[in-house]
Amino acid sequence: MKLFAFGLMIVCLHALPYFVLGEDAHMRVHDNLDSNIAWYRVLVKSGELFGSVHATIPQVINGLPRNAYGTEFSGIVWLHALFPSVYAYGLSQLITRVFAFIGMYALLNTHVIKEKEKTAEWIRVGVALAFALTPFWPSGMLSTLGMPLALWALLNIRAGDRSLKNYVVLTLLPLYSSFVLGFFFFLSAMFLFWIVDAWRRRPNIPLLLALVYMTVLYLAVEYRLVHSFLFSTEPTSRDEYFHARLSLWRSLRLTLKNYIFGHTHVMTIHTLIILPVTFIALYIVWKKKWWRNERLFWQLHVLNVALSLWYAFWFYKGWLPATEAFPFLDRFNFARYHFLRPMVIYVLFALSLRIIWRAWDRRIVSFALLAQLVVALLFHEQIVYRDKPTFRAFYAEKQFQDMKQYIGKPVHTYRVVSIGIHPAIAQYNGFYTLDTYNNFYPLSYKHQFRQVIASELNKNKKLKEYFDEWGGRCYVFVAELGKRYMFTKQSKKRIRHMQLHTDVLYDMGGRYVLSAVPIDNAKKNRLKLLRTFEHDESAWTIYLYEIERSETT
Repeated sequence: MKLFAFGLMIVCLHALPYFVLGEDAHMRVHDNLDSNIAWYRVLVKSGELFGSVHATIPQVINGLPRNAYGTEFSGIVWLHALFPSVYAYGLSQLITRVFAFIGMYALLNTHVIKEKEKTAEWIRVGVALAFALTPFWPSGMLSTLGMPLALWALLNIRAGDRSLKNYVVLTLLPLYSSFVLGFFFFLSAMFLFWIVDAWRRRPNIPLLLALVYMTVLYLAVEYRLVHSFLFSTEPTSRDEYFHARLSLWRSLRLTLKNYIFGHTHVMTIHTLIILPVTFIALYIVWKKKWWRNERLFWQLHVLNVALSLWYAFWFYKGWLPATEAFPFLDRFNFARYHFLRPMVIYVLFALSLRIIWRAWDRRIVSFALLAQLVVALLFHEQIVYRDKPTFRAFYAEKQFQDMKQYIGKPVHTYRVVSIGIHPAIAQYNGFYTLDTYNNFYPLSYKHQFRQVIASELNKNKKLKEYFDEWGGRCYVFVAELGKRYMFTKQSKKRIRHMQLHTDVLYDMGGRYVLSAVPIDNAKKNRLKLLRTFEHDESAWTIYLYEIERSETT
C-alpha cells in the first residue's frame, strides 16, 4: 500500500501546476482552449444550462442550438459552473488522473497481474501511474482513461462478484465521461465480448444486465444527443461531413502511423519505450513457445493492430457506396474504436513486463517503468505547450474588455467575427459571434456563412474541402492565412488580397471584425480600421475593423 500511496501522490503532484500557476499555466489549445473551455463558460452564462431541447444560445451564430453544448449532467460542466475556468480545468485533470490510476491498478491487480511478489506490485503500480499520466484529451474526462475502471467492475460481475462497489462505478462513470467520445465504443465492444463469451461458455446474465444498465444510464445522461440524433428534423453541418477519401496506400500508411505514434485525442506516448518492450516480450513468447500460457498477451497484440487498421480504413474511399446508402455512417465517427487503444496498450505493457521479468531480469522491468514515467512527465502540458500562450494570454480578458468599452454598446446589439484568432476567444469574453467552432450547428447557417467566405474558399482547394466537407470550424477563412488561426503579436503577417462578402456579414448582424493581422485592402472589403488594441498580458495585437454598410444593403 505504500507503493500505491506513492503513485497516488505523484498523480496529485502532476495536477499541482494548474493551482500554483493559475491563469499563467500552459495548456493544450487544439480542441481545448479553442473550443470546450469557452463552450462551458458561454453555456453557464447563457442561462440555458437546463434549457429545453429546443432552446438556443443567442451569443453564438444568432442562435446555436442548446443541444450542441451537450448534457448538463456532465461533471466537467459543473466544475466550470462552480469554479473559475482554470481551476475547474485543474480539478478535472486531478479527478481524471486519480481514477485512471485507481482503475488501471485495480484491473491489473484483480484480473491481469495476480502474482504476490514485490516485482509484480511494481509492475501494477508503475503501469497504472504511467497510464494515469498520459496526455489525454481534457474534455474527454474519463471517456478513455476510465475504461480500465469500468472493465474491472464488469469483469468482477462476470466472475460472480455482486459487491455494491461494482455498480457504484457503473453508475458514476456516465456522469464524468462521454458516450460518443469513448464509452459507446467500449460498451459495444463489451457486448460483442459477451456474445463470444456466451457462445464459448454460457450466457452470463448478470454481465449482460450490467452492460444494459450502463448503456441506459448513458442514454439518459446524454438525452440531448439522443434527441438530436433521433428526433431533430433540421439538417445540421454533420449532414455534409464526408470521411471516405483516402486511397488504399494512404490508408495503409495511416494504419502504420496510428500504430506507432497514436492519435492526438488518445495520446498513448508508447513509441519510445512501450512499443519496443512489447516486441521484446513477443520475441520471448515466440522463442519459449509460451503461446498457450500467454494467450491474453498475443491476443492484445492482435487487437492493437486491428484497432489501428480499423481507424485508418474508416477513411478509405472504398466506404463511399456504404455511406451513400446509409448517411448515418458519415454523421457518426465509427473510427473511434481506436479510443480503446490506451487501455489495450498499457495492459499489454504490464503483460510484457511480466514476461520479461519471468524470462530475464527484474532490473530490466525497473528500467522500462522508470523510462516510461520519465517520458510521461516530459509530456506534461507545462512542458509540451511552453511556447504557446498561457491561459491568461490566450483569452486576453483585459484587452477584450478594453474593446468592449471602446465600442461602447451592449454586446447583444452587434455581432463580431475573428480573423487570425479563434472565435472562442471573443465568445469567452462575452462577445456575440457569427463564427464558431462546434460539433454541429444548423446546415442552413453553414450555407449562409459560406457566402461570406466563398471567394476565399475558391482560392484555396484545401480550405474549400475543409469547410465544405466538414465545416465544424465555421471561421472567416482567408486564403493567404490558410488553416492557421493563431497569429500572435510577434507575427509579421499581413493580409493583402482578401475578398470577403462583408455585405452578407452586415445583413447577418455583423458590425466588427477582430483581426490578429493588419488587412492592407480593408477599404476594398468595406472595412474601416477603428483602433489597434494591445496589452502586456495578451498574446495578440487586435485590429478592430468596423463593417461599413454597403449602398445596396
